[in-house]
Amino acid sequence: MRAVIDTGVLVSALIRRHGTTGEVLRALRDGRFTAVYSAEMLVEVIDVLSRSSFRTKYHVEPEDITALINLLRLRGEAVTPHRKIAACRDPKDDQFLEAAVAGKADCLVSGDADLLALTPFENIPIVRPAEFLARL
Repeated sequence: MRAVIDTGVLVSALIRRHGTTGEVLRALRDGRFTAVYSAEMLVEVIDVLSRSSFRTKYHVEPEDITALINLLRLRGEAVTPHRKIAACRDPKDDQFLEAAVAGKADCLVSGDADLLALTPFENIPIVRPAEFLARL
């Protein structure tokens, strides 16, 4: 299965390793699916996790960020979206739709209401982490 995992799910997985989102990362680590991602998505993940207030509150170390990015690169597939999409109420979330379409993803995994409201988007289901895990 090919899936785009949004930033919120990845960040949550890193700070709540024993929850549902943490299980999504374990499934990725175990090779149960391929993460489809764009360079823009990686930049956003690094930006969010590198914020000093965030790092202090959740005890995120630079090594944690590096490990997450390396996991995505190892078990994922980078795509370069060639089509701009402007469909989401939050324009920052369009990058996930662009990656899903460009990478021919089987689904987009998100807890974001702005994205979930669009399901399916061009025949790509947008699902919560628990539903994604059930599909695996």
